[in-house]
Amino acid sequence: MFVGHFAIGLAAKKANPRIKLGTLFLASQLIDLIWPFFLILGLEHVRVDPGNTSVTPLDFYHYPYTHSLLGVIVWAMITALIFYFIRKSLKGSILVGILVISHWLLDLISHRPDLPLAPNSEVLFGAGLWNSFYGSLVFELAIFVIGIILYLKTTRAKDKIGIYAFWGLVVFLSTITFNNYYGPPPPDNEMLIGIVGLSQWLFVPWGYWIDRHRAVKKE
Repeated sequence: MFVGHFAIGLAAKKANPRIKLGTLFLASQLIDLIWPFFLILGLEHVRVDPGNTSVTPLDFYHYPYTHSLLGVIVWAMITALIFYFIRKSLKGSILVGILVISHWLLDLISHRPDLPLAPNSEVLFGAGLWNSFYGSLVFELAIFVIGIILYLKTTRAKDKIGIYAFWGLVVFLSTITFNNYYGPPPPDNEMLIGIVGLSQWLFVPWGYWIDRHRAVKKE
């Protein structure tokens, strides 16, 4: 799951228009944003295993701190507390925490059983939607379309940048998604995978940039 997480961030703008899109992206994608650091530090591990699923060749065989349910709940609480400390909004902090947890829930749908309950738990979860190539593609794109629609219903462009920056993001995310599905597998190198994974941080400032050039529609 890649673009589906960003779709949740887009859709969440409808739930709380006062929260910036960059913050919504940060929360909904947080687990995958911090995961590359754990890879680079050698605290978590992944390997390339073509055929592991129909969608991704990545075998996420050890990521207890970022992708266990307990770990995600802790990250959600930390993120919500930081947001509350900065913005003093209880509703906003609750939404931010829910967005962090939403990442695990979407992964639960798509991943094969590789999501641990807790860092030291041998119990693994995953519904395995990734075993269906087209089922995964349709599901993820459907979520993305819904997210786009809800965001556009909530905001309007204040200038041309508000139009081009948003649709440029949509095109870029769509391109990465199709490359993930149809492109070749990456090199089997944890350090390289981690470094490339850090590029996802680009979408956080991109989200803030978009919101600076868009206004919330009046009810």
